[in-house]
Amino acid sequence: MDQKFDVVVAGCGVAGLSAAVTAAERGLTVAVLERASRDDRGGQSRYTEAYLRMKAMDEVTDDFETYLASNIGLYADPDLTNEMATGGRDNWSHVTRTLAVPDPEVIGNFADHVPSTIAWLQGLGVKFDFLPTQFLTKTQPRLLPVGGGAALVDALAARAEQLGVNFFYHTTARRLLQDATGTVIGLAAHQQGTGGIAFHGKVVLACGGFEGNPALLSKYMGPRSVYLRPICKGAYFNRGEGIEMALDIGAAPCGDFGSYHAEPIDPRSGVSEPSVFIFPYGILVNKDGQRFVNEAPGTVDAWYERITRRIFEQVEGIAYVILDQRVKDVPNYRLALRTDVPAIEADTIEGLADKIGVPAQELRATVDAYNAACPAGGAYDPLNLDGRTTQGLAPPKSNWSMPLDKGPYLAYPIISANVFTFGGLKVSPIGQVLDTDGNIMPNLYAAGEVIGMYYTNYTGATSVLKGLVFGRLAAANIADAK
Repeated sequence: MDQKFDVVVAGCGVAGLSAAVTAAERGLTVAVLERASRDDRGGQSRYTEAYLRMKAMDEVTDDFETYLASNIGLYADPDLTNEMATGGRDNWSHVTRTLAVPDPEVIGNFADHVPSTIAWLQGLGVKFDFLPTQFLTKTQPRLLPVGGGAALVDALAARAEQLGVNFFYHTTARRLLQDATGTVIGLAAHQQGTGGIAFHGKVVLACGGFEGNPALLSKYMGPRSVYLRPICKGAYFNRGEGIEMALDIGAAPCGDFGSYHAEPIDPRSGVSEPSVFIFPYGILVNKDGQRFVNEAPGTVDAWYERITRRIFEQVEGIAYVILDQRVKDVPNYRLALRTDVPAIEADTIEGLADKIGVPAQELRATVDAYNAACPAGGAYDPLNLDGRTTQGLAPPKSNWSMPLDKGPYLAYPIISANVFTFGGLKVSPIGQVLDTDGNIMPNLYAAGEVIGMYYTNYTGATSVLKGLVFGRLAAANIADAK
């Protein structure tokens, strides 16, 4: 069976829907392929709170571009980075043009188009506000859509349906179609109950990363990936086909394929994003009952990912935050707990150790050493960095170091969730997929997590914006070229 459209979009999250609506608004015929049902459409986008790294409705944060640029890899060749910082990419050497990092123009164009994208969404009826977040301490403001990612998906899908976009549910993109010269002319898909369908048209790959694909996780991240779990049920739909089918025909990789956005969650909970951000007010111990990380080097929003990665490194990828009753004096402390499972509780440290399955003597020694290292003086300010640093303890705890001596004692297990993978495709400033020689691949675009942009550490509150902005940019370019 063959289908012909101006634009074929693989994926129905905010990236794919932004592309579909923008194309349809420009008078193009559009197909959206969604492997889930209509009720489950939206993938991971539906479950996210959709934090947006913005200081005002029409302004990104001051560090938006610099922070993105700082997270594009370690030990970069200075000659190549200096070349990338001067002139346009047409004047760069072949090596520089093909580096597996986003070009400065990509980051700059991304930032430049955020305000107009938010205004466009407001025109579709989406409301935004600076609402309370799960971060009790933070360095950057975060704008949120009222109703979270579900509000974005519902507003965009409703507009797409109004404009006559064709949705194909239970339909999964399998491979890209090319003509005799290798130019992309569409994609082959499989629809439940129908079988194979060939969709002809310009293609926008917007079907997420590979956090829902254990084979790719093991391939790129190694055997420890078995200790990871997707952050929400929608993430299981993200199996990396869009990335792999483009790499198969010569697309350039970009981003850190061996890493992912890490978030601390309670493995006992089945709710979406059962995060546990309360650990700066206690200590983290592994299955041996030992501390292994500075729990509070800075504000939790800036440091939680790096701390969660250390949790992932522990035996069986799990740790436990140990707290006492003092945590209940932290204003709004429950905001930092999204798990729906109560804390494990005991009257004594030894009793708590027994309940969480760590050696009682070792945990007792760990708590005693920590308590003895807590400063005797100095103000305790749980909502601001207070500099209450442990003395003579390795690793240290840099803030909020208060003794754990007010029972009953509490514990939450924490594992690392895989929010999304970092590896993806390299694109031009308007979302055109580039090949391994740095050339534009005609008729092929990417948006959202299919685009590789991050290394080592996630630039918080930019992923949803990446989907929204590059979905629009890709569709606008297709319309302009028609």
